Amino acid sequence: MNNKVLPVFILLIAAFLVNGCIDQSEPQIDDGKTVIIVSILPQADFVEHVGGDNVEVIVMIPPGANPATYEPTASQLKSVSGATMYVKVGSGLPFEEVWLEKIGSANPDMLMVDTSEGVNLIPGDPHIWLSPRSAVVQVENIYRGLVQVDQDNSEYYYRNKEQYIHDLQVLDNDIIESLSDFEDRTFMVFHPSWGYFARDYDLTMIAVEIEGKEPSAGDMVHLIENAKENNIKIIFVQPQFSTKSAEVIAKEIGGSVVAVDPLPQDYITNLRIVSNTFAQSLV
Repeated sequence: MNNKVLPVFILLIAAFLVNGCIDQSEPQIDDGKTVIIVSILPQADFVEHVGGDNVEVIVMIPPGANPATYEPTASQLKSVSGATMYVKVGSGLPFEEVWLEKIGSANPDMLMVDTSEGVNLIPGDPHIWLSPRSAVVQVENIYRGLVQVDQDNSEYYYRNKEQYIHDLQVLDNDIIESLSDFEDRTFMVFHPSWGYFARDYDLTMIAVEIEGKEPSAGDMVHLIENAKENNIKIIFVQPQFSTKSAEVIAKEIGGSVVAVDPLPQDYITNLRIVSNTFAQSLV
């Protein structure tokens, strides 16, 4: 090989080897996009519908993880330094209560958007995204945040926001219709995630989990009696929590356990599935 070519060849091999050793587990950021960090997957859906092609969204709590116990990885915390905005739920999500101060200190210039501003909160219940009516407020807050960090694209964000809010309002009307014909409007869940949904659609939610703890033997007796009195045959659970207590109750009442997930990213599709599933459990 020509002696003049050899050094260049060696440098090319070295560059290839270095690039091949880059940690692919770290979030890959698309240059030119506004980097937005969110806590949970449904928020990612909200941000992506409003921000469109202009945003790159990083989700802190991955699919299947429990928001009460999840700890962010080192690569997730590192990604905060390149973010423009953090969109928090803001209503007492345990992950945010523990980690948000540390996340914010990693990037003091990052805009912190509280999507709970303007939502009629239920004390002790952080699950504001599980009502389309509260989701509309969250989307408005996200829109205002995006305009604050990217004024030049405000008209684009406005059009996207208006279209998505229209879709949420259609969803709201469809849920009202799907649940309108039932006199007995009580349902039982393991983890009390569906309080905002129950409030906005005139349902009564009975939770198996008591203040974040598994029910005692006495609580179980009361829950079984309550289920029988309300003719409940389905106990709703979610993938992030144990189903053991729910299965015991279901066996005692001759019912079944059905999973409904409060955390998928495809928000509207999931809420349609959940509302139809709830409707099938009512009598």
